[in-house]
Amino acid sequence: MAAPVKRRYDGSRRRAAAEQRRLAILAAARGLFTEGGYAATSVQAVADRAGVSLDTVYATVGRKPQLLLAVHDMALAEGPAPVPAGQRDYVLAVQEAPDAETKLRTYAAAMGRVLPRTVPIMRALREAGATDPECAAQHDAISERRAANMRLLVADLRETGELRADLSDDDVADLIWSLNSPEWFGLWESRGRTAEHYAEILAEVLVRTLLA
Repeated sequence: MAAPVKRRYDGSRRRAAAEQRRLAILAAARGLFTEGGYAATSVQAVADRAGVSLDTVYATVGRKPQLLLAVHDMALAEGPAPVPAGQRDYVLAVQEAPDAETKLRTYAAAMGRVLPRTVPIMRALREAGATDPECAAQHDAISERRAANMRLLVADLRETGELRADLSDDDVADLIWSLNSPEWFGLWESRGRTAEHYAEILAEVLVRTLLA
């Protein structure tokens, strides 16, 4: 009698189901944070809206600050899930642009799209950080990550040979980091200016200041 043939385990369905749960959790978190803000949103409410258990939220994404970080990175990715910086559409578009001015204008346009969604999240993290050390640490980590990403942008710009030679890479990176900060954008909004106008002015400042 022939030995029974062992069936190869196929985990694709389980992985697909897990990914669906993750996307549902992220969508629920984004909706609740948008509707009620950080303080009014509980992890249990996220679990209820996503149709999963509280433990599933913790295991899949994490605690409340991690949920907010994921929502922040979804806004940067301009999609239903966070992706690494190097895989974001606008980052790829900047890298593929043929010259430094096009890179800067592409970047500025992207900031005009994403900052209206990310700045309120950073503001919520900063405010929560006054009493929650984990939120304070998350806020600072995002700020430092943004600074590191600016240095990658500057390296890309420097390769074009079009950046001013008298400006160091740190000079350029810190200027861009300052101008795309939640604080700077918040001041801009407080004067009744639009995100579209911000993108236009940001592009002009960067092109006129940084290029030879």
